[in-house]
Amino acid sequence: MEKKKKISTKNKIINAAIKLYNENGAQNVTSRHIAAELGISHGNLDYHFNNREALLLAIYDHMRKEMGPSYSAKEEGKNAFEQFHLLLQHLEKFQTYYSFFNLDILEISRANPKVSKVLQETLELRKSQIRDYFGRFVKEGLMEDRMDSTYLRLQHTIRILITFWLSQKEVLSNYAFNEAGEMSLHIWELMEPYMTKEGKVTYKDLITSK
Repeated sequence: MEKKKKISTKNKIINAAIKLYNENGAQNVTSRHIAAELGISHGNLDYHFNNREALLLAIYDHMRKEMGPSYSAKEEGKNAFEQFHLLLQHLEKFQTYYSFFNLDILEISRANPKVSKVLQETLELRKSQIRDYFGRFVKEGLMEDRMDSTYLRLQHTIRILITFWLSQKEVLSNYAFNEAGEMSLHIWELMEPYMTKEGKVTYKDLITSK
């Protein structure tokens, strides 16, 4: 029988921090809370992460590595719409697992300059990757070839929607459209008016088959 890979203390700390941050908000959890959750000494935790920013940087590094492949994937046999749909599905699960980060993104960015710097770099990368997706949509004949700034605004709107989807769910909890999969559907509906005839058929097939 294959032995389970032992989780390092560092990763145990990261996992416990994510759990407590999700439950209470990052600003309300101290290193002592995390140490108590794990049953280790505060000094042991401090040895691995000597402040909150170092821990948040480690968590965000995990987040970047987890989502990176979905943004850049070009799986053989899948068209760009199929690949984009997989990205959106991954994003919804990802946001749930790291919910604290999306809900507290403004406070985290303001209070942690190193995290803010990496966050800005990542957002620029994601912007470029979304633009690449749109290039693939056009190249594969799924969306109209627009030479104006329409797609730049549309891509920006999609990024805003992804970044603040959980926040609006929290604030507008009594509104409709809060079920699983709604973020993806909102994004597809923003894109639908610019789809070619072939793109609309591909999109409908994609949605009904998933």
